[in-house]
Amino acid sequence: MHNIRKITDVLLYIGANDRRITRFENQHPVPNGMSYNSYVLLDEKTVLLDTVDKAVGELFLENLYVALNGRELDYLIVQHMEPDHCALIPRILELYPRVIVVGSQKTFGMIQQFFGLDLAERAMVMKEGDTLATGAHTLRFLMAPMVHWPEVMVTYDETSKWLFSADAFGAFGAVNGNLYADEYYVDFDLLPEARRYYTNIIGKYGRQVLSLLEKVAKLEVEMILPLHGPILRQDLHYYIEKYSKWASYAPEEKGIVIAYGSIYGNTEKAAELLAARLADRGEKNIVVYDVSAWHPSYILSECFRFDRLVFASSTYNMEIYPPMETLLLELKGHNMQNRTVAVIENGSWAPQSGKKMRELLGQMKDMRVLESEISIRSAMTAADAEALDALVELIVAA
Repeated sequence: MHNIRKITDVLLYIGANDRRITRFENQHPVPNGMSYNSYVLLDEKTVLLDTVDKAVGELFLENLYVALNGRELDYLIVQHMEPDHCALIPRILELYPRVIVVGSQKTFGMIQQFFGLDLAERAMVMKEGDTLATGAHTLRFLMAPMVHWPEVMVTYDETSKWLFSADAFGAFGAVNGNLYADEYYVDFDLLPEARRYYTNIIGKYGRQVLSLLEKVAKLEVEMILPLHGPILRQDLHYYIEKYSKWASYAPEEKGIVIAYGSIYGNTEKAAELLAARLADRGEKNIVVYDVSAWHPSYILSECFRFDRLVFASSTYNMEIYPPMETLLLELKGHNMQNRTVAVIENGSWAPQSGKKMRELLGQMKDMRVLESEISIRSAMTAADAEALDALVELIVAA
């Protein structure tokens, strides 16, 4: 049974949810599933904007068939060639042999790579600012390379002032019946997964995101339609402001992330004591994560959110405790920068994790690592507790 959602009389949502998926890109936990969005414009010409992941392919094809209601499909716009959006391209070409494929120059090279298809006679190559008239609507294409693949473009409907934003402005999670972001409790239900999606999927490419935002700022946009997550139709400035902060690596708000890696619980005790004493000094936004229990995608997201970070790690085989090292490498890989950082190490016979963590942090841009370093030998002592109090004062002052 098809499941089509009517956005307007001429624009239909034909995407689908995958609630069986547990890891997006086979790595990021998605306990609430994932949505794969696709849209059909019914003008004098019919337009399909992107396909979906193969996991929801059958429902998508049924939705498309019903949406077209016997009409031919004239255009398939391919904004992004990642397989969760392009998997059904060969099937569309089989079912609609007259369809013209619209994309950037690099799109067609990737179609060849993924599917071995040469679309030279069915390709419409778009460059920055090119337009496509479909009847009452005129679609303008804006190149968005590395947001977050090199072939990406977004589509602006000059008539209705809709922005089809590809992977930008997306979110982890299935669409729970409500198609629009304003139908959710944004700060609790949507923003955390939108932040985690941005930081983990697009976060490395802040400069390129800011370039796209500059283009969007010149447009009159009334609705943003991403390829994942709910459609944005209200308070667009709120989401654009969030993207601007994330893309510039500016802290979203004041707060402290304490991430610890503990083998037998002694480093954990130090992290918990630090959190309590920071709270006693009036700090309100404190989040504490055991790096062995939490997937790094959640901690990375909070590191983008807050302005101060603390990493407390046991020494393991003369190195950083492996889950902590994984987290720090994730931060480096996603271009984390512009934060104040404190380091706590532990080691029973040769503490090395502090030195190693500082080396990794030194490879990140504009990371102010506080000079005070606590080095615990097995379990905390009274002297360690005094050093922790001094560290608290430095973190509060920062």
